[in-house]
Amino acid sequence: MTELIRICLIGTGRAGMIHGRNFAGRIKNAELIALCDPSKESLETAQKEVDCPYLYQDYHEALQNPAIDAVVIVTPTVYHKEIALAAAAAKKHIFCEKPLAMDESECLAMIQAAEENHVKLQVGFMRRFDASFQEAKKVVDSGVIGDVVMVKSLTHGPSEPKPWMFDIHKSNGPIGEVNSHDFDTLRWLTGSEVTSIYASGGNYRSPEVRNEFPDYYDTVAMNLRFEDGKLGLIDGAQYVQYGYDARTEILGTKGSILVGDQGKHNIVVATSNQQLIRPTMHSWMYLFREAYIAEDQAFVDCILKDTAPQCTGHDGLMAVRLVNAGLTSLLENRIVEVER
Repeated sequence: MTELIRICLIGTGRAGMIHGRNFAGRIKNAELIALCDPSKESLETAQKEVDCPYLYQDYHEALQNPAIDAVVIVTPTVYHKEIALAAAAAKKHIFCEKPLAMDESECLAMIQAAEENHVKLQVGFMRRFDASFQEAKKVVDSGVIGDVVMVKSLTHGPSEPKPWMFDIHKSNGPIGEVNSHDFDTLRWLTGSEVTSIYASGGNYRSPEVRNEFPDYYDTVAMNLRFEDGKLGLIDGAQYVQYGYDARTEILGTKGSILVGDQGKHNIVVATSNQQLIRPTMHSWMYLFREAYIAEDQAFVDCILKDTAPQCTGHDGLMAVRLVNAGLTSLLENRIVEVER
């Protein structure tokens, strides 16, 4: 295997360019050589920033380029499967942003294709690579807080939903687009699998789409039970507007761990009108900047060392299983038992 992994980024939007910038100059033994996006405008904007030798509007054409070793898929979820299957058939290693796919059957097809074609498949759960979350995992494993009893995970996103997100049959809504991270975090921190989910939610911030998309929701609360008896709570929301918010609490029999807060910096300003001011975290891109770099580096390293990715296709599959169970619970207003 060459000591330089040449990357094609498929999807040059805001999330895609996080990886694009990383592979363009922040990742060892990697080179971003190609950009692919059906939007000519997005492609041209990305090219001005990272200056790649190959540009494509059709991913099929990109996959025919023998110079490309691996692809990074950052497209709407509904397209993940078809791109990943084509990439595997072309013998390209695959990094796929979360959620891995729309449903379990798509995930299984992607995992099988990667295995049969002997290529790596890594899923983009960057919280596993964040220094604070990694330290929390070490503390849990050390036994300092005793046995884990309950894990609460919260993710609130400030951005207005993209038009395609309102159709939950294409996006799965916030449970897929936002809470995939929370599901993976809970599985990782508890070391256990979910056996049941109850979800409730509603559309509180986008009333203008209620007639066209009556099933759309922007806020959801979920209760989970794990096979070893642990409890889980997930709080998810889109378009909160006050800032980006990602926090986790781990309750043990002898202590607890808090990960994250709402502040952008560790500074509070006291003003003459007796107000305390602290800026909120404005973006997940800022909060998890180093974690994104670490997960991109891990992808390249697992290719070069021929080791299993730290976030596998199975991890992606299990998160999607929980996404689907949570969405079913929300739409049918019932507890859903999660099949193993």
